[in-house]
Amino acid sequence: MEPVVLASLVTLDPDGAETLVAQLYRSIRTAVLDRRLVPGEALPSSRAAAALLGVGRNTVNAAYELLAAEGVIEVRPGASPRVAALEVGRAPGAVAPVRLSQRAGMAAVILRRGLAEGRLAPGSPDPALFPADAWGRVLRRAARHRQDGAEGYAHFEGLPELRQVLADQLHRHRGLVCAPEDIVVTPGTQASLMIAAAAFADPGEVALVESPGYISARATFQAAGLTCRALPVDARGADPARAEMAGARLIYVTPSTQYPTGVRMPMARRLALLDAARAIGAVIVEDDYDSEFVWEGRGIAALAAQPDAGHVVYLGSAAKSLLPGLRIGWMVAPPGCAKALCAVQRRLGLAANVHAQAALAEFMAQGAWRAHVAAISSAYRERLGFVGAALTEALGDRVQLSTPDGGLQLTARLPELTDDGPLRAALNAAGYAVSSLSDYFIDRPEQGLVIGFGTATERDARRFAAALTRLLEARDQP
Repeated sequence: MEPVVLASLVTLDPDGAETLVAQLYRSIRTAVLDRRLVPGEALPSSRAAAALLGVGRNTVNAAYELLAAEGVIEVRPGASPRVAALEVGRAPGAVAPVRLSQRAGMAAVILRRGLAEGRLAPGSPDPALFPADAWGRVLRRAARHRQDGAEGYAHFEGLPELRQVLADQLHRHRGLVCAPEDIVVTPGTQASLMIAAAAFADPGEVALVESPGYISARATFQAAGLTCRALPVDARGADPARAEMAGARLIYVTPSTQYPTGVRMPMARRLALLDAARAIGAVIVEDDYDSEFVWEGRGIAALAAQPDAGHVVYLGSAAKSLLPGLRIGWMVAPPGCAKALCAVQRRLGLAANVHAQAALAEFMAQGAWRAHVAAISSAYRERLGFVGAALTEALGDRVQLSTPDGGLQLTARLPELTDDGPLRAALNAAGYAVSSLSDYFIDRPEQGLVIGFGTATERDARRFAAALTRLLEARDQP
């Protein structure tokens, strides 16, 4: 082979992440496997190759030695290196594509259009309100403290001290009566949903999901191979009387703060849901997200706190009260199911960070968590007022705003629209990460927007209301 031919097969980058030896080795190896260098073909000597490629001779010798060790080339004293006669070659275009499972395909389906993060994103807490100094102190102590084997693989289901403090907090503030052993600590609600789907339903079975409802719950259940059906939602939350209950294996609800409307399910409907689920042998998955934030009236105990709620699996997390990035959630298993949930969690590898768990346990035990929730609730209540007032002033009866009992978002129904997608896209292009209300429905979608207020200022609210008004007025123009 002429040295110039080798140069056409090799690309070296002195500033690349790999060493020059590794780059040269990979280039020649790929050329051999692609049959651009054929068996028996001679390669330039190390001296000639080094001169042509502008590298040291030792670099070429080291690459040749790696190739020879793999049997890709043959090196004999006094002779030019030659391409070995490999028994298995790889012709261009002969590699078959990897086949993905149906569940992987379902996991890749995008159910929500638009931006995931940005100004007025639904459900997003304000990172500026995170108690960084206080958290840093407890995290430093946690990092210095031995965690009784949890630095390895012990306590995969959660640190004992966190499970203990969670049991206490859930009893005092959400009404649950549970033992620490009933609690499984996870990396967040998405992980908890996947564990629940794997533990309580088989692929092909039915999950009832609120409509409108949490899009990621629907996506997670579909990725687990379940079929999702609508559980209709009205001004009093999920309505089991309007749902096709027969055959459902899981029923996903957000009774304390319905997502995305923010309404609270009254006691009569909660009892009806428990009765309906019990009658068909279904497991209720109660997502108690944002139960810390109550804007209207007083919060009521969790659904799982009812005396006849033995078929309810309870989910919570620190995502909104602290930060989503902490990746800490928790599940309370129905009676007799904790060991099965722990086993599924371990097989799926869904364990939470041990130092973050230890820090949260101390943060909760010393009362700092509840104090923090009280402080940020005041800020969020004020921001809800900013957004609601600005939209009402700008649009009047053109918009039907929800009055959320809790949560960090509100819904703005726009009955004049037949497709909220273009409006949402225009607002996204202007930097607002609001969502299309229609995306949250499984069937019979309503048109409008879902607007987060967690990071809103009064100026943000007025600017958004003005932008929305301009877009609607432009739509009215002939």
